[in-house]
Amino acid sequence: MFGFLKKKDGHADFRRQLRNVLGFKPGNINLYKTALSHRSIREGADENNERLEFLGDAVLSSVIAHYLFRRYPYKDEGFLTEMRSKMVNRQKLNEIALKMGLKKITIYNKFDQGLKISQIFGNTLEAMIGAVYLDKGYAKTQRWVETQLINPHLATEELESIDINIKNKLYGWANKNGKAVDFVMIDESMQHGRRFFTVAATVDGQVIALGKGYNKKDAGNTAAQMAVDKLGL
Repeated sequence: MFGFLKKKDGHADFRRQLRNVLGFKPGNINLYKTALSHRSIREGADENNERLEFLGDAVLSSVIAHYLFRRYPYKDEGFLTEMRSKMVNRQKLNEIALKMGLKKITIYNKFDQGLKISQIFGNTLEAMIGAVYLDKGYAKTQRWVETQLINPHLATEELESIDINIKNKLYGWANKNGKAVDFVMIDESMQHGRRFFTVAATVDGQVIALGKGYNKKDAGNTAAQMAVDKLGL
């Protein structure tokens, strides 16, 4: 009897936390549980959030494209494409997810040190968008993304001045100063059944920053960001 009550209370607590993060009452609670379940805990394709992440990525891209189309009626395709890329930047989405409190309710292997420096919470945010879409439909998802993500966290005026490609920023500095910049994968290992990469950002052959992640792109981008910060660019 007491075990049943405890389980029921835990379920109610999860629903309350989820509602606080989302800002609305969720319908299909199982959708959101799947969206919050990382592969490090649940490996089945129907159990973890990778499929919902795929869906959410597409929905987010569509919502942002529509938002920018309305926000900038006289800008060309190149500008709109660049702005959308800035708004769906993996690091930016990870920051938003943390601010929203998704880390507290994401189900992942907390003993995996690699996950602590990865962008899994940004991925979880995309999975949540996929869950909202399936639960509430496109129109409500669009309003939710604009009111909960874009308006409070993605000030377009600031994004206009941000260099979208950190690597290009580093390469530009190198060309201007007669330096040679390169990105070298220095380690590839297996962690919890997944490939884990370490990429070095080098200047004139000297390592100045290391980036790690579960794919080469994330590891390289992390290394580039750390290098830019270290060089004060």
